Amino acid sequence: MRRFVQTCETVSATTKKTAKVELVSELFKLLPLEDAASAAIFLTGRPFPHRDERVLGVGGSQLAKIVTEIAKADPSELGKSYRAHGDLGDMAEHLLLKRPSTADVSLQQVAKTFSQLPEVRGAAQKMVLIKNLFEHMSAGEVKYAIKIMTGDLRIGLKESLVEEAIAKAFDRPLDAVRRANMLTGDIGETLRSAALDDLASVRMRLFHPIGFMLATPVETAAEILPDGHGLVLVEEKYDGIRAQVHKSAASVRVFSRTLDEIVEFPELNVFFAKLPGELILDGEILAWHGSRPLPFTELQKRLGRKQLDLWLQHEIPVRFAAFDLLYQDGTLLLDETLEQRRARLEKILPPRDPSAIYTAAAIRCESVAAIQQAFQDSLAAGHEGIVVKRPESFYTPGRRGRSWFKLKEPFATLDVVVTAVEYGHGKRHSLLSDYTFSVRDGHQLLTIGKAYSGLTDAEIKAGTEFFLQHTIEDLGARRTVEPAVVMEVAFNNIQKSQRHESGYALRFPRILRLRPDKPVTEIDTLERVAKLYARQITLPRNNQ
Repeated sequence: MRRFVQTCETVSATTKKTAKVELVSELFKLLPLEDAASAAIFLTGRPFPHRDERVLGVGGSQLAKIVTEIAKADPSELGKSYRAHGDLGDMAEHLLLKRPSTADVSLQQVAKTFSQLPEVRGAAQKMVLIKNLFEHMSAGEVKYAIKIMTGDLRIGLKESLVEEAIAKAFDRPLDAVRRANMLTGDIGETLRSAALDDLASVRMRLFHPIGFMLATPVETAAEILPDGHGLVLVEEKYDGIRAQVHKSAASVRVFSRTLDEIVEFPELNVFFAKLPGELILDGEILAWHGSRPLPFTELQKRLGRKQLDLWLQHEIPVRFAAFDLLYQDGTLLLDETLEQRRARLEKILPPRDPSAIYTAAAIRCESVAAIQQAFQDSLAAGHEGIVVKRPESFYTPGRRGRSWFKLKEPFATLDVVVTAVEYGHGKRHSLLSDYTFSVRDGHQLLTIGKAYSGLTDAEIKAGTEFFLQHTIEDLGARRTVEPAVVMEVAFNNIQKSQRHESGYALRFPRILRLRPDKPVTEIDTLERVAKLYARQITLPRNNQ
C-alpha cells in the first residue's frame, strides 16, 4: 500500500498524461500480480470493479468519526480541518500526521476489508472493520483508502489512462486492453489477462453490463452536419430510463446507465424472455399511457420500491423502446455498423409494435433543415428533443464522439450534483430542503446555484435521511455533503456571478427531477455552462 500511495502522490503532482501513464505502468510492473490487479481497480477511484454491484454502505460522517477516534482529536477540529483541505481524505491525513506511522498494509488486506464491508449489515460492525484497518495504516494510506471508499480519488487519472498503463506495463496492444476491459467490466481482471498474455481469450459474458455509448450534446442542427448535408438517422429523445437488457435462454436482467440492476419493472421481463436466442439490447424504459410516453416524473414514482406494487404497475404501465442490438447468440456486434445492427434488431422487434417492447423508430435525414424539422416535430410531440446517429457508426461503450449527437431545447436544463444542503423554514424547518448544487470542471465540482422548489414532500424526507448519513461537514443549519445526488434543474438564463465558485449563476433555478439513473461523472460541465452563456445573447427572448 505504501508504494501505491507514493505513486498516487506523484501522479497527482503532474499534469502530463504521458507521465501519469509511465508512473502507473511502473507501479504495475513492481507489484505482485494480485496486488497490481487491486491497484488497477483502486486507481479508477472505486473499491470494486465496474461490473461488481456491491456497495460499502459507509458514509462520510462515519469515516470522519473513525478518524477522529484514532487521531484522538477534538471533534470541533473537523470543521476547521475540512474547510482547510476541502476533502475528507486530505482532512484525515492532516489529523493523523502526528500519530506514529505503523506497519505497511498490503493492497490485498485493503481489498479484503472492502469485500467484507458489504456483508456486514450493522453500522457498528462496519466501523470496527474500518477502524481495525485504519489503525494499521499510515496517515497517507488512510487518506487514499478514504478517497477510494468515497469514490473521490482526485489525482487526475481517468480509467482510460489506467488502460494505457496496463498496455505499457505488459507490452500489449492498447486496443486489446480496452476491449477486454469493456467486455469484462473488471479492470483488475483485464490486468491479469494482459500480464498472462491472454487478452485474446476474453469473451463477452451475459449479465456483466458494458458501458453505454453516449451522445455528444450540441446546440444546433448545423453542428451535426457542418457541410450542410449527409445521411443521418434521427430518433426521438425520450424522457425515460436508459437500460441495457441481457437475455439468455434461462434468465433476464436489466441494467441502468450506472451499470446497476433495475428490478422495478418485472412485467417487462416476461416479454424479454419470449425473444429468440441470447441478446443484449440497448434502449429506454418509458412510462406509458394510451398511445404516448409519459414524463419521467411519472416513471419516477415506480423507482426505489423494494416491494412489488401491483397497483402502480396498473396505474403507471411501462414499455421498452429498443434502439440498438449489441450481442446476439454468441456474436458481439459492436464492430458492425448501426445500420447493420438495426437491421438485425428490426427482425426481432418490429418498429412501433403496439406491444410492451418495440424498436424505436428512426427517420433518415440528409440536411440540416430536415434535422431541424425532426427536432421541432419531436418537441411538438412532447419529447425532450432528438438523438442523431451516423448510420455507419460502430458502438463505442462509455464514450462520446462525433457519431451520436443529442439536440435538446436550448436552456432547458442542466444536470448537476448536490454538494451542500440547508434546513428549510416553516413546516420544513426540520428537513434538509434547500440544495446547493455544482457542475464539473475536470475533477473539481464548482457551485453554480441553489434551489429549494420542485421535489415532493416524500422526496425531501428521503433526501434528508440520506444527507444526514452522508454529511462531510456539519455547520449547524448547513451541511457539506458527499457529491452523490444528481438532479436536473431548469432555469431562465445564466448570469456571470462571483457568488458561486463556477463564476456563473442560474437565474430562477428550479428542480425538475432527481436523476438516480445518472452518475456524477456525467453531470454537465463548466465548459458547457460557458458555451450556453455565450450563446444566450443570440437566442430569441422567449427561449431565455
